[in-house]
Amino acid sequence: MQLSYDSKHNIAYLRFRDKVAEVDTIHVSDALNIDLAPDGTIYGIELLNANEQLREKDGDKLVVINEVLGKRQEVKLSA
Repeated sequence: MQLSYDSKHNIAYLRFRDKVAEVDTIHVSDALNIDLAPDGTIYGIELLNANEQLREKDGDKLVVINEVLGKRQEVKLSA
């Protein structure tokens, strides 16, 4: 799994699988798209206007929690 963030366009993308040639996109809302791989599984989730969505609870940082290892990591988001 990979999380990428494009600060220029304020878009975050959470990719669950290796790259595929083609995806079908489901437009959930003005702030959320879900990409499906050809086999129907979720390829990735795109957060538009990501800063507002990711900051809603934790201020100016993205909090990543690995519950299995009991580890927490904070990543500061740009303004």
